[in-house]
Amino acid sequence: MTLALLAGGTAAAQPKQVPAPPLGLVPLPLEVKASACTYALPNNISIYARSKDELNVAGLLKEMLAQLGKTAVLTTNRQAAQIRLETAAMPHPEGYRLVVDKTGIGIAAAGGAGLFYGSQTLLQLLPARPAAGPAAVPYVRIADQPAFRWRGAMLDVSRHFFPVAVVKKYIDFLATYKLNTFHWHLTDDQGWRIEIKKYPKLTQVSAFRKETLIGAQQLFKTPAEFKYDATPHGGFYTQEQIRDVVAYAQKRYVTIVPEIEMPGHSVAILAAYPELACRPGPYETWTKWGVNEDIVCPTEPTFRFFEDVLAEVCQLFPGRYIHIGGDEAPKTRWKESAAVQEIMKKEGYDDVEKVQGWFNRRIEQFLQSKGKKLIGWDEILEGGISTSATVMSWRGEKGGIEAARRGNDVVMTPTTNLYLDYGQNPLPHSPYEPLMIGGYLPLEKVYSFNPLPSELTPEQQKHIVGTQANMWTEYITTPEKVEYVLFPRLLAVAEVAWTPAANKRYADFLPRLGQQYARLDRQKIHYRVPEPLGLDSVGRADQGGKAVFTLRSLVPGAQIRYTLDGHLPDETAELYTKALAVPLNKQLTVRAVTIAPNGRRSAPVEFVVK
Repeated sequence: MTLALLAGGTAAAQPKQVPAPPLGLVPLPLEVKASACTYALPNNISIYARSKDELNVAGLLKEMLAQLGKTAVLTTNRQAAQIRLETAAMPHPEGYRLVVDKTGIGIAAAGGAGLFYGSQTLLQLLPARPAAGPAAVPYVRIADQPAFRWRGAMLDVSRHFFPVAVVKKYIDFLATYKLNTFHWHLTDDQGWRIEIKKYPKLTQVSAFRKETLIGAQQLFKTPAEFKYDATPHGGFYTQEQIRDVVAYAQKRYVTIVPEIEMPGHSVAILAAYPELACRPGPYETWTKWGVNEDIVCPTEPTFRFFEDVLAEVCQLFPGRYIHIGGDEAPKTRWKESAAVQEIMKKEGYDDVEKVQGWFNRRIEQFLQSKGKKLIGWDEILEGGISTSATVMSWRGEKGGIEAARRGNDVVMTPTTNLYLDYGQNPLPHSPYEPLMIGGYLPLEKVYSFNPLPSELTPEQQKHIVGTQANMWTEYITTPEKVEYVLFPRLLAVAEVAWTPAANKRYADFLPRLGQQYARLDRQKIHYRVPEPLGLDSVGRADQGGKAVFTLRSLVPGAQIRYTLDGHLPDETAELYTKALAVPLNKQLTVRAVTIAPNGRRSAPVEFVVK
């Protein structure tokens, strides 16, 4: 891609010659050229913008610059502006061009999304914290565009409800790192979270459960051992709040994809409307996790219910996609149902799983009548689905590969790499980590994911529209834990979604990630502090009867503290300042932690020197 300087603007002070700094940009742009000069961006700034999208982005940029101690005003006088936002032809609808030179800062894009992403890159070029004087912005020429058009993250608000302010902050997280799709998981067995005018009992009954299981469910041997908190939990979003969140996301070029689960994960519906079940109730909004055998019956009243619900949902969400779930729908009740047997006889089915395919196709036809496109988890393939449906591949990549070969569009979101509710510590249920659902998904494994399976031909790979991280909240109960689980892994997700796989290098990513921690600190984000690196067999070198470890932290300015007696290091433990030499043959346990500049500690790492 050829880069052209954006001419014009009033020259600021003569550029100061300095070594070209590492830029620390995440996600990595497609093309970057930097020189050993800087532009002095003053504290009082004029931003040139004229079109609707330019003015929207300028307004957002003004707010973000204020957090860095800068005062910005909007102007239509191009010559007087230090920052210029301009619409121009681009090879990609979300691409942008960013140029910093002696004339100032120019961001050009085909539309608002590209201008917004260019402004996010600009903010990463500025110092992470407010400074008294002008900010030194490195001279750059950046040409950038995303590798995938679907770059998403999901938040489950059913298992644990989060207020609007938390949802908006989540959207901010996505937008900051150029993720453009917020998948909002609004309904499940444990709670219904969206107001539907025609069915008021969904928010009167289905939105609340009487209590919640305490602890990790998978550690109990039998249901008789389950313990509950005896505390009601629930909540929902009014339609007015939904519209507010949608508008907030649109302003930041994030599309919201609502998920209304069907036919499984629907016992909360039955708690309010038991007549939609295959057998008599009563039912209650579920208090446990997992998969419930009680699901809606695929009868005409159920179709009327979902069509009514989806009609209101389609009105609230202007995006193209509606997610219907479609996963984990046990057929126990359907096999027992005379109504389902009659459907199978009428449709000529010999397998009850095909009834779900029939159900999904009817729902898809309704969504199409509203101008919407169906998306569902990869189970929707099992009963048969039209090629116009989009498949979200979560049980590994197999479903996505099958779907792409069939001609369905696919969003790759496998548990193996993109389920951020999985743990970040190799020790299951580590005492130094908050309670998690299980699994082990370290930063490097997230970063290593390539959404384009090598098993597919180049033509089939065109059906892979993007990738997405998921956060299920069975054990994520607070906004602080949301942030702990998200960061820093969300930055790896952003690079997987934005940067072509051929341009990604984990060793290159880590120092760029390191420069982001100060920005996370400024925003008071409760990220997980990474452990020290090097305390392992790979980092060990034996010299003169001693094991020598060279440790390092991913967080700039952090301390590493260590002990040799197995005790947990704290701020009073030995400070690591040089290579650590530990005598051999004494069975010494070396433990080390990172203490970040914000005072928070990592989980410990340890190594037994034999």
